[in-house]
Amino acid sequence: MSVTSEAVASRRGPLVVAGGVLAAIVVASLADAVLALLALAVGAPDDFQPLMPGSYIFLTTVGVVAGAIGWAIIRKVSKDPEALLRWLVPTVVGVSFVPDFLLFGEGGAAGVVALLLMHIVVAVVAVFAYRKVMPLS
Repeated sequence: MSVTSEAVASRRGPLVVAGGVLAAIVVASLADAVLALLALAVGAPDDFQPLMPGSYIFLTTVGVVAGAIGWAIIRKVSKDPEALLRWLVPTVVGVSFVPDFLLFGEGGAAGVVALLLMHIVVAVVAVFAYRKVMPLS
């Protein structure tokens, strides 16, 4: 197989990419629901808004879509997207923790730990999906 045909083989159509991103949103939101329920069961306040489905599903959707856009841009413009994403993804996840730490007073340790775990789960699910529908090679 030539270099040209390998590059063409790694390209996915927009419907495949959209389907992969949608699947990531659904899977990550389900995992977030489990984490939210566990956090509420172990003592997070019942009225802690970030653990309500409307909040975490919306933010999961925003995060997965923003991540997909960033992944696509890096994939297109970087000479070594694998190396760039290897440090960029954990850095972005780490930075996304900062607002959660400000919620200790409102959500307690259980609520904040659940939020931090949600960020990690969303990133893992999203990266898995992006690798399938927007491969770096």
